[in-house]
Amino acid sequence: MSTTRLELVDSSLRTWQASVIASDAETGIVLDRSAFYPGGGGQPPDHGVLLWGGVQTRIVDVRKGDDPALVPHPEDPLPPVGTMVTGAIEDDRRTALMRTHSGLHLLSGVVFRDFGALVTGSNMDPLSGRLDFNLDEIPAGFKEAVEAACNVEVNQDRAIQAYELPRAEALAIPDVIRTAQNLLPPNIEVVRIVDIKGLDVQADGGTHVASTAQIGRISVTKVENKGKGFRRIRITLGD
Repeated sequence: MSTTRLELVDSSLRTWQASVIASDAETGIVLDRSAFYPGGGGQPPDHGVLLWGGVQTRIVDVRKGDDPALVPHPEDPLPPVGTMVTGAIEDDRRTALMRTHSGLHLLSGVVFRDFGALVTGSNMDPLSGRLDFNLDEIPAGFKEAVEAACNVEVNQDRAIQAYELPRAEALAIPDVIRTAQNLLPPNIEVVRIVDIKGLDVQADGGTHVASTAQIGRISVTKVENKGKGFRRIRITLGD
């Protein structure tokens, strides 16, 4: 089995045609072509539906693996192997998560540029998220300064592009790994890069908006002390 990962090529895709190559209530549904993001890098998996034979199967989760396994709602029918289906992503959720993921990359770029700190942890929900940094001390006015700097970058409308590079070429980019611990598996030969032009270049597998303007206004809601040398920055997104 092998699933073509459409969302890694075009994050704006919301509907597509596919064929079912595996279907089981326990192990999930596998498609030959899928735009369902299975989660990773702090970004939760997509929700959506499969439409087939005049019925729909709600997709309530996606499991990571060699091929993404779509988890059906337990009350919905399973499309048999070989069935042609229309896949559809829940647009509001995916778009909010794309904005949030890009917003966290922007935050990471700003904090690295202005304070030299690396990310030690992350998490996100639609339109809110947090990053942890290895930051020993924070100066007076840190929260306000970070928020202002982030929104300057939003207003710059910087292009955000995703592309792939051979591992050696990717790792030759200065500071391409923005986590304090290198989490890139050693068996990965091709690295996906997310590039906020002029601000931030990181190895990343998630989905993103096309420009910083599409992120919307960033509010730094809280800066927490998570122990010696660690600070947690929480953000929310507005219009």
